[in-house]
Amino acid sequence: MPRDKTLSHIKVNKAIKEEFLEKGFENASIRSIGARAGMTSAGLYRHYADKEAMFGAMVEPLINGIKDWTRRHTQKKNLMVDNKADKNELFGETFIDLIRDVILPMRDEFKLLMTCSRGTVYENFIHDYVKENQKAFLEAINVLKDNGYPVVPIDEEELHMLLSAYLTACFEPIIHDCDEATIDKYLNTIQEFFMPGWQRIMGLN
Repeated sequence: MPRDKTLSHIKVNKAIKEEFLEKGFENASIRSIGARAGMTSAGLYRHYADKEAMFGAMVEPLINGIKDWTRRHTQKKNLMVDNKADKNELFGETFIDLIRDVILPMRDEFKLLMTCSRGTVYENFIHDYVKENQKAFLEAINVLKDNGYPVVPIDEEELHMLLSAYLTACFEPIIHDCDEATIDKYLNTIQEFFMPGWQRIMGLN
């Protein structure tokens, strides 16, 4: 992409993000985004096909980062169980690390995803993400059980409820624009509150 088009694209993305953060997807308009970027609607369409494509361009890098972290996290935990890792090692990395490593560096994009995505294919992100993770969690429990850990039986509905509560709690301080020190404090509180329960379910305490 030539330099002038690169600079133009950066300006367009900035305008798109500002518009969606201020108005949400449903109330955002192409004309308003163009005005923010200093170009016509036709000029915007040289960058993106439509409003949906614009929103996707904002949040897809974050979603891909979340999915990549989750995949690596699951693979790492499965390998540790196979190698009979100490129970403290098994909980050395948690979803709190996902918040710190992936989500916090993309706070604006995360807020778009969580609070501005109504009317897009991303509006049920938490529900979909929980569904994906409860399957992996149940598989992990079965692996632990097969390896002799005294796991606590839990059905899918119970697990869905707990994972939803956990992730919602983790995400709340970011959605409410807390500063980093406050977020860190709250995440530590959430960790201390939830971890004993997760460890009990997985037979690790």
